[in-house]
Amino acid sequence: MSEPSAHRPRRALDGLLLLDKPTGITSNGALQRVKWLFQALKAGHTGSLDPLASGMLPICFGEATKFSGYLLDADKVYRVQAFLGVRTDTGDAAGSPVETHSRAPVSPAELEQAVAVLRGPIHQIPPMYSALKQQGQRLYALARAGLEVPREPRPVHIHEFTVEAYDPLRPVFQVRCSKGTYIRTLIEDLAAGLGTVGHVIALRRLAVEPFSGQPMLTMEALEAAAGTGQSPSLEALDKLLRPLEAALPQCPAVELDAAMALLVSRGGRVLAPPGLAAGLVRLHAPGHRFLGVGEVQPDGVIAPRRLVAQVSPPFRADA
Repeated sequence: MSEPSAHRPRRALDGLLLLDKPTGITSNGALQRVKWLFQALKAGHTGSLDPLASGMLPICFGEATKFSGYLLDADKVYRVQAFLGVRTDTGDAAGSPVETHSRAPVSPAELEQAVAVLRGPIHQIPPMYSALKQQGQRLYALARAGLEVPREPRPVHIHEFTVEAYDPLRPVFQVRCSKGTYIRTLIEDLAAGLGTVGHVIALRRLAVEPFSGQPMLTMEALEAAAGTGQSPSLEALDKLLRPLEAALPQCPAVELDAAMALLVSRGGRVLAPPGLAAGLVRLHAPGHRFLGVGEVQPDGVIAPRRLVAQVSPPFRADA
């Protein structure tokens, strides 16, 4: 792939892409490469992965960024390999060893017991090597300066935590967890429960809800779709995008007539269909054209919450 250029033309583009982020690159670095390849004016990712990690990184283009918050709040699924007996300053293999422990390798029964303790609602102390801010400064910046500051424990939920492959020193786990969970901290806490220390040596995000089990696209696949010439095949790339509403399959769809759709697009409220429970819904104009997200109120009306900027092709109230 050619190097990104400031002179490359950009275009308005709406949709979702499930990128299989490679190791050795930051999430923002992967985003910028994809944004450049698609020649997109606006794009963002939904949940950072460390350079050491690979796997699902949803990328939102254009109007899809309005719904990225739903993905940021979603549960995630990871496969993680730990190394027991050594702690690093970053909590993963990218850091430098700072502590070793020579206790005997753990047994399968010990490992299963330690994993079980960490299932459910727990509290984590965020690692110093994280992007969280304290008094306006990123924790990782303080850590790189040799400083360590107190951090408040944060509640997270470990829905599933299982031993996928037993090894006395390098076990492999699968984790399904809430937003805000630090897998590096989870492995350090696991090691502490076993009377030792540990760190992450491999991490892959398998899924971001609601995209569990759905295929991802590698950077190589995107580059192949774009072609090898100076002018990429934008049509081929666009066919790889998912629609805006793909981030919200759990929300019931509500089909509006033209007059109701026009009212909603102007910020007005409309009557909900009979029997529709309170909560978020996907709103569609005639022809199943996605308008955005509304919320069914207790009084039976739908209030618009997040709407797309425009409907294409345009619709008319008298259509």
